[in-house]
Amino acid sequence: MRRFSIAALAAVTLGAALSTGPAHAGPAHAGPAHAGPAHAGPAHAGPARAGAADPGTAHTGTAAPAPGIANCAAGTCHFDVPPGTYDVKVLLGGDTASSTRITGETRRALLPETAAPAGERVARSFTVDVRTPEGEPTGPAGTAGLDLVIGGSAPALAGIRVTPARHSRQIFLVGDSTVCDQPGDPYAGWGQHLPQYLRKGLSVANHADSGESTVTYRQDPRLWATVEPLVRPGDLVLIQLAHNDKTTDGVTYRANLEALVDGVRAKGGEPVLVTPIVRRWFNSDGTLDNNTALLVNGLGVDHPAVIRSVAADRRVPLIDLTAKTKAVVESLGTEASKALYLTNEKRDNTHTSVHGATVYAALVRDELLAQHLVPRGLVRAE
Repeated sequence: MRRFSIAALAAVTLGAALSTGPAHAGPAHAGPAHAGPAHAGPAHAGPARAGAADPGTAHTGTAAPAPGIANCAAGTCHFDVPPGTYDVKVLLGGDTASSTRITGETRRALLPETAAPAGERVARSFTVDVRTPEGEPTGPAGTAGLDLVIGGSAPALAGIRVTPARHSRQIFLVGDSTVCDQPGDPYAGWGQHLPQYLRKGLSVANHADSGESTVTYRQDPRLWATVEPLVRPGDLVLIQLAHNDKTTDGVTYRANLEALVDGVRAKGGEPVLVTPIVRRWFNSDGTLDNNTALLVNGLGVDHPAVIRSVAADRRVPLIDLTAKTKAVVESLGTEASKALYLTNEKRDNTHTSVHGATVYAALVRDELLAQHLVPRGLVRAE
C-alpha cells in the first residue's frame, strides 16, 4: 500500500457522466468463499472523514492535479488512498432513466439500487472503511486503495468525490463466516451487506473471519488484538460468535463473551451482543426447534441462551438475531427459505446467499434503529 499524507487527499469529481453496462459484483479474489464443508446438515461457519474540488481535478497542494475521470472506467473506480475511513459522494443519472448500485472492496454492498429519472441527477453519500487486508482479517491483502464497482440494472455515474472522513462513527463487526466479507460468490455475510443501509457519517469495519470461535478470535493476533486498539469512544462493536464454538464448554464460552464486552468498554466503545443466525434445519412439523438449527453444541451449551444471559447480566444491548432469523425462516417454510441460504447451490444450510445476507442485514439495521443505537438520520430505511 502506497502512503500519502492526508493533505494530499483531495476531492475528485467527474466532469462528465459515466454510463456503464452491467458490472461484476466486485474484484475477483483467489481462495475459497468459505472454509469448512458445505453440506445439507450443520456446516462450519467458515474455516468468517470533506470539501469540493473543481470538476475533473484533485487539488493536492504542490502536487499536480490528477484527472478525476481517470479514476473510473468500464464500470469500476479506483482511488489510490491509504487505509482509513472515507466519505464518498456520488451523483447518479444520465440522459435516460437509470438505476445504479455500488459495491466495493471485497464485494461489500455500499449503496442499494438507486433510480434516477431521465435527465435528472440524484446525489447519494456513504462512508467506507479502507483497510488491509480488505476482506477477512486472515485472508489475502487484496487490492491497495479504494475500489468501487458501478452496477445495477441501468447504471449511470455522473460524478464522484472521495474525501477523508472527519467525524464518522464506526460499527465494528466481530464474528464468523456468516458475518464476514465473503470473497467469492455465491457466499455472502450479513456484515458484508450492512453498509448499504448506512449513510455518510457511519461506516462498517467488518473484522469477522471465517471459522472463528470465541476462543480463536481472542487468541489470533490478527483478530481481537487488532480490533481492540481501533475502537474509539462512541463506536459500536457488534459481536456474533457461536457457530464454531462446537466444543467450547459453557463456562469458557461465557467468560470469552464477557472478556470481549469488557475490552470494548475499556476503549470507550459500546458492545452489542448478537445471537447467531439460525441454520436452516427443519423438523417434520415445519419448525426449527432443534439443537442444530438453534446452535446448541454437542456439550449441551445453548449459545443463544448464554448470549442473552450475558447481555442481561452485563447490561449490554442485545440483537436477538437467532429469534428473528428463526421467525423469517419458519414463515417462509421449507421451500421458499432455501433462497436465503445456499441450499440449492451448495447444499449448505448455514451460509447465506446474497439475498439472505441482505435480508438478515436489514434485520440488524432495524434493531440498531429500534434500540436507538444509531441516529435515524444516518440510516437508510428504504
